[in-house]
Formats: sequence, structure tokens, C-alpha cells
Amino acid sequence: MRNSAAVAYSSALKQASDNRFVYQYWRIRIMYSMMIGYAGFYLLRQNFTMAIPSMQSELGYSKTQIGAIITLAAIVYGLGKGLSGVLSDRSNARYFMTFGLLMSAVMNLFMGMSSNLTILMVLWTLNSVFQSMGWPPCARLLTHWFSPKEIATKWALWNTSQQIGGGIVLIAAPFLIEYLGWRYVFYVPSIFCILLAIFLFNRLRDTPESLGLPSIESHHGLANHADAQEDEHLSMRQIMFDKVMKNKLVWYVCFANFFLYIVRMAVFNWAPTFLREFKGSSLHVAGWQAAAFDLTGMFGGIVAGYLSDKVFQGHRGQVGAIFMVVSCLCVVLLWKAPVESVWLHFIGMMTIGFLVSGPQILVGVAATDFASKKAAGAASGLTGTFGYLGTAITGIGIGLIVDYSGWDQAFLLVTVSALLSAFFFALTWNHRAKVLEEAYDEKL
Repeated sequence: MRNSAAVAYSSALKQASDNRFVYQYWRIRIMYSMMIGYAGFYLLRQNFTMAIPSMQSELGYSKTQIGAIITLAAIVYGLGKGLSGVLSDRSNARYFMTFGLLMSAVMNLFMGMSSNLTILMVLWTLNSVFQSMGWPPCARLLTHWFSPKEIATKWALWNTSQQIGGGIVLIAAPFLIEYLGWRYVFYVPSIFCILLAIFLFNRLRDTPESLGLPSIESHHGLANHADAQEDEHLSMRQIMFDKVMKNKLVWYVCFANFFLYIVRMAVFNWAPTFLREFKGSSLHVAGWQAAAFDLTGMFGGIVAGYLSDKVFQGHRGQVGAIFMVVSCLCVVLLWKAPVESVWLHFIGMMTIGFLVSGPQILVGVAATDFASKKAAGAASGLTGTFGYLGTAITGIGIGLIVDYSGWDQAFLLVTVSALLSAFFFALTWNHRAKVLEEAYDEKL
């Protein structure tokens, strides 16, 4: 009997050890695959921003007309993100994300072949539909492969893919435009991302359970917490309405993201044009200044994620509110810096990128914290919808404001939006995921 118990115990230890090894392998594989794949999505999104000045010059379109393309695409992307969130919770993330990247690449190929304003608008809108299929499956993968105690840091690490992809485009695009023409800003990323879609399909897997592994909660000893068990007895409809639509905390996060994206995307979409027209920067200098926004954003996201997990113990709203208040001051710095102060423009872009990227990450994490693991895609998708409604304002809204009132009024809008985002983050100040509340209570 004693020998039998020893054998069973030894077998259990070996199984646990094997699971840890396999888990570690797949977590690393899932993380780098998501990062590379989502960077590809940004290669097929940020390219339009850099092509705007050349498209205006060659095709004769006004800022309002270009802004209309940005706005329509943003609205469709936001709505698509919400729908994709619901669908991704009921789909295989591997197939969902791969299909979105592949079709986005196809749309970009056609963008490079087109000159008609209507066709360009239709193509870029369709591109937004497929772009919306990138974020929600990543949210699903993150919540299934990483525990609540580490997810903000891991989410921040994954989110650097946005800055990597966007930064590559911002640096490479001026050279492509100068030597080959603006159409190659669409051609080159398209061909690369078709190959990348094949890579993504090969590397991704949906959940630990799909590979015969235990859930992430079981792996980290959190399976007995109430929230992890409760969801098993609820239908998807119940989870969607009870944990998402009726949850005031999720709605606070949605509104925080709405105003956050007015700040982020106003700088993201219009910085190259603003720096050239209002600050007198060359195309190459404007590209590097805009790239600074994305590149420092990588560090901002990681810092915010670490602070959220380790220092603020899962209170995402506290970090988000602090970062957005400081970002307001940095927007004013960029706005009021003297024309000849090239390095102040760099500092302004760098600090804004650093500060808005952190809360941007925490929005998705907070949404999944306050909702449910089984509705991770839907909750993060809903916040994404609000984010891109904010983006819609920065499209035609900024275009109209600049055309008729100038850049000063546009920056006033951005400044006020930063403060409002901080306010809605502050409404979640004392709240965090139920599983974290229970885990930290046990230590007291």
C-alpha cells in the first residue's frame, strides 16, 4: 500500500513537472506569435497615415476628404471590434486572427492600385473590418494562457507589437515614398503580411485545454475562487448581459477609452501632417518624431502593466488616471513648443506616446477583470468600440477643425479629452478583479 502511494505521488509530481515544462513552452510560443502577428496588423494600418501628404499632393484631396476616410474606417473598426469580440469568444483564436490578417493584406494590395476617392474609402473601410479581427482573439489568448496576477504585465509585453509595427512603418515609409512612390507603402506590407499569416496559422493554438493541459487557473492554483467556478454555470447570453452590458465598471472603462483614443489617435493619425505644417518639420524628421511616439509607447505600456500588477496590486484605474493627467501636460508641451525647438517636439511626442500607451493597455485588462474570462473578447471588444468612436472624432473632426479653425482648436479638444479620460479611470479607483480581491484577502 505504501509503495503504491509512493508511486502515485511520484507520478503526480512528474505530471506536474511535465505540465510546467509544456505550459512554459506554449506560453512563450503563444506570446511571440501574437506579438509578431499583431505587429503585422499595424503594418497594414499605420501606412495610410504616412501616405496622407503624398496622396493629397498627387490626388488633390483635402484634409476633410482624407479625414472622412479615417472617420468612416474608425467607426467600422470600432463596431467591428465589438462584433469580433463576441465572435472570438465562440471561435478558435488561431483561425480568427489569421483570417483577419490575410484579408487585411489583400485590401492593402488593392489600396495601392486605386486612385478614386470612393474606391479608396470602400477599400479602407473593408480593411477596418478585417483589422478588427486582430485585438479580440489576442484578448482571448491572453486571458486563457496567463493568470490574473500577471496579465497586465503580459498584456503590456504583447502590446509592444503595436509600437513595433507602427514604428517600422513610420521609419520605412518616407524611404518607400521618396524612392518608389506612396503606393508601395501599401504593396510592401501586404506581401510581407500574406507570408506572416501563414506563420501565424502554424504557431498559434486556442487554449491550454485544446492541448490537453489544465486551465490557467488550475495551473496557478486559483481554480477554487468563486469567479472561476461561477461562470461555468452561466450561458454566454447571461455572461454577456450580466457581466458586461449591466456592469457599470465596464462602462466606466469604455468612456475612459473613448476619451483616451481621442488623445492617442489625434496624435497617431495627424502628427506627421501637424509637424510638417505647423512646426515646419521635413517628412523624414516628422516620421522620426512620430515614430518616437510609438517607440516610447512600448516602455510606457510595460511600466504601466508592471505598476498595475506589482505596485497597485491589480487596481488598473489608479494607474490609468495618473498617466492621463500627466499626458494632458505633455499635450500642452507639444502644442506650445516653439517652432524651432525640434527636440521639444521629440520630447512631446515621446512623453505622450509613453503615457497614453499605458492606460490603453490597462483598458483591455480592466475590462476582462470586471467582466468574465468567458467574455474576455466581448468585454475588450466593447471598450474597443468606444475607443474607435473616439478615433472617428479625430478623423473628420480634426480635419474639419484644422481646415476651418486651425491647429490650436484641435489641441484644445485633445487636452480636454485627456482630463476626461483620467476622470473615468478614477471612477474605478478602488476596484479590481474578483479573483484578485480573494487572493489578496487570503494573504491578510
